[in-house]
Amino acid sequence: MKQTEEPIEVIYHDKDILVVVKPANLLSVPGRGEHKQDCLVSRLQDDHPGARIVHRLDSDTSGLMVLAFNAEAHRRLSISFADREVDKTYIARVQGHLPSTQGGIDLPLALDWHNRPVHKVDYIYGKPSQTAWEVIAQNEDSQLVRLYPYTGRSHQLRVHMLSMGCPMIGDSLYHPNPEAFPRLCLHAEMLTIIHPTSREKLRFDSTVSF
Repeated sequence: MKQTEEPIEVIYHDKDILVVVKPANLLSVPGRGEHKQDCLVSRLQDDHPGARIVHRLDSDTSGLMVLAFNAEAHRRLSISFADREVDKTYIARVQGHLPSTQGGIDLPLALDWHNRPVHKVDYIYGKPSQTAWEVIAQNEDSQLVRLYPYTGRSHQLRVHMLSMGCPMIGDSLYHPNPEAFPRLCLHAEMLTIIHPTSREKLRFDSTVSF
């Protein structure tokens, strides 16, 4: 996968945190091998030295991420994520039509070890995973949906939509015809956090078109 050259948009920063919009087709952190060292964190170091990852987005996914500038902010934000004090919503375009205008999915997910990095629904070894959805627009072939992940498993939203017969358009792992769109149609559009120092509740939004 060729990494994007699209710039990283900075939404907010202070002495403790940095909120950015990660482009699609960019790793959040370095991977294994020299060819996977280019990533969000490395690109941010020139203008925002010391920024460190608190959570991740898949390389194919775009959208809002918060990073910490110091160890205490990182610790407090990590606890907030673990305690589910952070609210996140995603926007996605899926192939086909979901069975209703809103609903929920509760299906356990696990890594497909024989087909990594693909994940799958696994009732024996899978971890509990819950997602709510609502349809916000549609055409003859696809729907634009807003997704509310209650848990944060790897590839959760992508696999849950696939399980409903509605793979995300442009998904190189789960859509039968990923070349139909130049990127994965999944974007982290809203992020609400508790500021690690002030304890103020902060909401950030980012729009996308696909």
